[in-house]
Amino acid sequence: MSKRISTLALLLALVAAFPFAMSASGHDDGGELDVKEIIFEHLGDGYGWEVPFAHVYRIPLPVIVKSEDGKWFCFSSDDLTEIEVTENKETGKVTKHLVPVVKIIKKDGKEYRFTLAKEGDHKDKVVELIPDGNGYREYRPLDISITKNVAALFIATILVTAMVMGLVRYYRRKGLRAPRKGMGFFEMLVSFVYYDTIKSTLGESTKRFAPYLLTCFFFILTMNLVGLIVIFPGGANLTGNIAVTLVLAFMTFVVTNIFGTKHYWKEIFWPDVPLFLKFPLPIMQMIEVFGIFTKPAALCVRLFANMMGGHIIVITLTLLIFIFAAFGAGVAGGATVISVLFSIFMLLLDVLVSFIQAYVFTLLSALFISMAVVKEHEHNAEGDEAYPQKEHRDRQEIAEEKKALADLAKEVDA
Repeated sequence: MSKRISTLALLLALVAAFPFAMSASGHDDGGELDVKEIIFEHLGDGYGWEVPFAHVYRIPLPVIVKSEDGKWFCFSSDDLTEIEVTENKETGKVTKHLVPVVKIIKKDGKEYRFTLAKEGDHKDKVVELIPDGNGYREYRPLDISITKNVAALFIATILVTAMVMGLVRYYRRKGLRAPRKGMGFFEMLVSFVYYDTIKSTLGESTKRFAPYLLTCFFFILTMNLVGLIVIFPGGANLTGNIAVTLVLAFMTFVVTNIFGTKHYWKEIFWPDVPLFLKFPLPIMQMIEVFGIFTKPAALCVRLFANMMGGHIIVITLTLLIFIFAAFGAGVAGGATVISVLFSIFMLLLDVLVSFIQAYVFTLLSALFISMAVVKEHEHNAEGDEAYPQKEHRDRQEIAEEKKALADLAKEVDA
């Protein structure tokens, strides 16, 4: 008990001292706090990975660009920036800033210059400086650099692959014994998504589309959770990036329309509605075609907006500490306690939202695919009684599943 009290007292002391440190750091350069710039710097992409609690330092990443004359170059992102140290003559405080510099590369007897644009449409992007009269003009090269978001995608892919292969190796070694601890939780998620979401939605087509849908769920969930971690390898706001969610939604769009049945396309171009709604003016056809694109758009925007909103709220609550620091230590101390408590609450809520958004994306993708692969007799059927063959098939499937479960239970007991 005494250890717990001591720990709690230490935490309270740190919280009380925190506003003073923030107040000092927030006015090092004598300027006002730019909340908008801080938020978008955190949420945006970059050529380096910020070091926790010292954002002036970066973990370097490879920059890969193609110059205007078609030559490829690869170099470290560290070569594009340097740390500039300034001292306030009045207070004597020393501050460090990251400023862009020009990277000069000599190749085939020619000099190539690359730097980070300071303003304009390509701000904070790599540009090539090309001599133009008395100065230089900026040219945006083809850029396939491994940025923070790209590196985070690789990390998320590795984590998902490691979890899946770990579960596979477990069952190969242990047979049908139920896994424990973390692996047991992962297996529970797989079972929940497969049986309660995918199979209940797709029915006979489950095995065909389950690999894609399970990959979607765990990939999105991993990106969401990794994005909530402050330190490396976390911190990259992947699902808060519209490009990432757009690609995920596009994959569902492709799967839905490639595997769509004749009945699916018939319902789009000649739906079962009164004739005047589809001829001579194709009113319903236009609505259905429009719906083909609005479904993946809804997937994209829903995931992006929810995850982006959660990150913005947490950052804003944290920045309140810096904002209220100008009103004195008392106000700053109260603001710190409130901001930290609400930030912790929002982070815990974001963990829940991470699961919900991954589940919603998977569920909606399964629904869209199920509507595309539906067959005509299934669409028109009012009940299985009208289709004895289908009723007989369902009974056979149930009997086979019961027999398989009974056999598995005997093997486990043995």
